[in-house]
Amino acid sequence: MGVDVVLKRVNQRGTSRKKRRLDNVDFVQDADDVFADLCDNSALPMLNRVDRYRSQILTSADMAQFISELNATRDLVAGERERERDILNAVLRLAELCAEGTTLELHLVGD
Repeated sequence: MGVDVVLKRVNQRGTSRKKRRLDNVDFVQDADDVFADLCDNSALPMLNRVDRYRSQILTSADMAQFISELNATRDLVAGERERERDILNAVLRLAELCAEGTTLELHLVGD
């Protein structure tokens, strides 16, 4: 079971949670469990907390650490592990976009 990564834009008028709407901006599908496996085997705190069976929401405030851990993991899989590197690059691209805006959230969606 993979962990899909979805970048969502939060649209909320006023302070009522009832008026909160999430719009998908972009996503990375983890059909082959590559990202989930990398997170399961990670010794880094934020990636290690990713759960393939539950969903987790990260905000722009979380992105500095998340991006740092993605970069560190990408450096470890450099070379022959192209599938892992490709999915990490795709997730990193979404994380960098999320870091730029306070109205964006990164949803890590477990199965």
